[in-house]
Amino acid sequence: MRKACIQRETNETRVQVVLNIDGCGKSDIDTGIGFLDHMLEQLCRHGLMDLQIKAVGDTRVDFHHTVEDIGIALGQAFLSAMGDKKGITRYSTVFTPMDESLSMVALDISGRPYLYYDVGFTGQRTGDFDLELVEEFLRAFAVHGGFTLHVKLVHGSNNHHIAESIFKGLGRALDRASLEDKRVKGIPSTKGIL
Repeated sequence: MRKACIQRETNETRVQVVLNIDGCGKSDIDTGIGFLDHMLEQLCRHGLMDLQIKAVGDTRVDFHHTVEDIGIALGQAFLSAMGDKKGITRYSTVFTPMDESLSMVALDISGRPYLYYDVGFTGQRTGDFDLELVEEFLRAFAVHGGFTLHVKLVHGSNNHHIAESIFKGLGRALDRASLEDKRVKGIPSTKGIL
């Protein structure tokens, strides 16, 4: 099974992540940020990965440091758990509806980190969560996870639904791209490495 445990500690945050890519969607997440917990639970459930996260951060300042450091630690865990990437599907593109919202998430477990982000929320916050942090989380996750990630909102008006569509789609795309395909021999690249 492809698993990893990462601990990240700074002057601003303490984050522990335990990830099993080949799980069944179980999560035990406590970030101190309710909305982020909910989004990460969606990622796990629809990505069929098991994830434990315990994070303590300087949320009295704002949520930025905690959200970004969780993205960094989760990316490091994903990269570690993927191992040598032999036999993986590598690519995935999914469209995910959530009521009136529809998002597209496409990714390539390429070893070349990149985020393209085209999401227009209709407001700045949902509850006490600053929606610009969705992009910060995704960038940290993709960069430290070593994958190319494209996220585009096709349409939507409810900010909670937009974010949920993205996180569900990200889970589904990660699951499909990380699947091992018996037809793939070795590394799925003409370069021989990812």
